[in-house]
Amino acid sequence: MESSVTAPHLSVRQVLDFIQSDDLDLKIKAAQEIRRLTKTSKRCRRQLSSAIPQLVSMLRNDSLVSTESSLLALLNLAVKDEKNKISIVAAGALDPIISFLRSKNTSLQEYATASLLTLSASSLNKPTITSFGAIPLLVDILERGMPQAKIDSVMALYNLSTHSNNITLILKTNPVPLIVDLLKTCKKSSKTAEKCTALLESLMNFDEGRKALVSKKGGVLAVVEVLESGSLQSREHAVGLLLTMCEINRGKYRDPILKEGVIPGLLELTVQGTSKSQNKAHTLLRLLRNSPYPRSELQPDTLQNIVCNLISQIDNEEQSGKAKKMLAEMVQVSMEQSLRHLQQRALVCTPSDLPITNCASQVPSK
Repeated sequence: MESSVTAPHLSVRQVLDFIQSDDLDLKIKAAQEIRRLTKTSKRCRRQLSSAIPQLVSMLRNDSLVSTESSLLALLNLAVKDEKNKISIVAAGALDPIISFLRSKNTSLQEYATASLLTLSASSLNKPTITSFGAIPLLVDILERGMPQAKIDSVMALYNLSTHSNNITLILKTNPVPLIVDLLKTCKKSSKTAEKCTALLESLMNFDEGRKALVSKKGGVLAVVEVLESGSLQSREHAVGLLLTMCEINRGKYRDPILKEGVIPGLLELTVQGTSKSQNKAHTLLRLLRNSPYPRSELQPDTLQNIVCNLISQIDNEEQSGKAKKMLAEMVQVSMEQSLRHLQQRALVCTPSDLPITNCASQVPSK
């Protein structure tokens, strides 16, 4: 029976010597060690940053093992290291990495997408990555790639969207249906859902983006589901994009939003969301009623009045019942909060705490 012997790990010094070698096997060994050493160590990412030019040159090698080993080493070097991100792009890594997005090798495609996600986190890299034509290729990955590549692709697109003019370039690739498809399948509380809704929120500023969301079967519903069960940040993006649609063209988008049962989620958000989410939810509820403006001085435009008006317009009994229950819970929470506030004030301001002059002034004169 043969015994397997694990090859000894290399030191940082040995790795740097091997990566300079003319022997491809030694270079591959060095790349694999760089990947291992930099997986969790910030210190090693700094110590091994000088290997970046050699690793980039290995990306152009015909050997698949060489290509994958160097790509994974560069990926780990770039994680949480701004200087390395910039150095990798400056060393000429983008040309081969972006060419890997077209590869029929799904593993290479995945590694390249993950690399672009990491590199695009640097604001200095964003315009360069865009200039290499990465956006349409990332959208293509979003359509045809493996599951993890799709996730990394939408996150990379979000990173790129924050740079000026990139959002219009993304819009030209018609990404909304693909983003919605990913949003439908991912966990609504996940980071993926957060980036999907954040990207959609930016795209809703454009007529093409709004039309694409409403035209996509289940598009608005997917956003409403995030509104109900997403993370705090995802819910903020979800209510933000629906509000953008209504503010730009209330007459056109009010009914498609109402139809998907948005009211219960909005009600919950007015109580449990971030301060931004709460404000946006209040504003959206006002826009979704028959008239977005107060009807008279005699009937104050309270949240309860707005919601009661909306509930009366809901034909679906299940949605209406859920909205009524949410409203009752919201009123109960509001009453409990008010009562706690009054109790706290009563505890703070007891008679013994009052100034003597105030107490004396209330004693009847004899």
